[in-house]
Amino acid sequence: MTRFDPADCLINSGLDLSRPFSTAMAHSAGLDNRRLTRIVDASLLVRPIVGAFHASTLIDCIDLRVACLRLVVPDGCVVTDRTAGWLHGATMVLAPNSHLVVPRVSVFHIPGNRLRNTLTASGERSLLDRDVVVVQGIRVTTPIRTACDLGRLLHRDSSFAGLDAMLRLGLFSRDSLIDEVGRFKGYRGVRQLRAFAPLADSGSESFGESVLRLRWYSAGLSARPETQVPVTNGRTGQRAFLDLGAPESRYAAEYDGEQFHGAAEQAHDSERRAWLRDEAGWIVDVFRREDLFGRSAQAISRLSAGLGRAKVHLRAGSAYSLRT
Repeated sequence: MTRFDPADCLINSGLDLSRPFSTAMAHSAGLDNRRLTRIVDASLLVRPIVGAFHASTLIDCIDLRVACLRLVVPDGCVVTDRTAGWLHGATMVLAPNSHLVVPRVSVFHIPGNRLRNTLTASGERSLLDRDVVVVQGIRVTTPIRTACDLGRLLHRDSSFAGLDAMLRLGLFSRDSLIDEVGRFKGYRGVRQLRAFAPLADSGSESFGESVLRLRWYSAGLSARPETQVPVTNGRTGQRAFLDLGAPESRYAAEYDGEQFHGAAEQAHDSERRAWLRDEAGWIVDVFRREDLFGRSAQAISRLSAGLGRAKVHLRAGSAYSLRT
């Protein structure tokens, strides 16, 4: 029995690996679904959306995303929601664990022409001319319309993170987002959008950081959280940045994602947090995925307790300074 070699199979398929290709093109080249899966599992191919593949050596960029979408988006459709955010460059709008489940493309057609296929999640939506922009031939909702739709239609955590991600692109301001909310009066999900838009923050750098900030608000803490809080080392002049914090209380909360922190990053974070604790007088709590999600999540109670400890610590330090 001949041993299956994913690399040889891909190279000998005759596919042009300098550009994305569709499932149909792969099948025509002799790669059935089983072989495609094995090649993807070998990290030789990436499947960013249903129906499209590209070589893992290609650099992710807007041009590549457009090329993938051209393979699956029907004529006359407008790319929307998470797919629109992804196309504009806000990868953080994708669902949690999206690397484990290949997303279908979110598109909408003109009224009366609902699409039904296995590649796209489709429907009908009222869009004004100013809601649509053309990106290299692909019609897509504008960044601010995309943000409003994400804020209205997604689950709370994804909605909150999606607004942060779209604002982080720097293509519109939070004030513009708040002004835009008014036009969606009576639309589904507008109450959630109205509540979240004033809280959107471009300083959040990951889905987990956004959700951690949402838990902070849900805890009803008196201190409003700030993102990317700078703390300067008086001896060296170096600055450390905290994911989330209340400077007046010297309390910070940081999110360590499973995929982001390797050994080197963990060592650096430990050294930085030790200095923040021992020399700068901050209380820093570290949160992970299990603290935010699931039945055993304790982020809200930990945030409340942490801020309380920080206030006691700060008062004790002030009293010591007065005595000495």
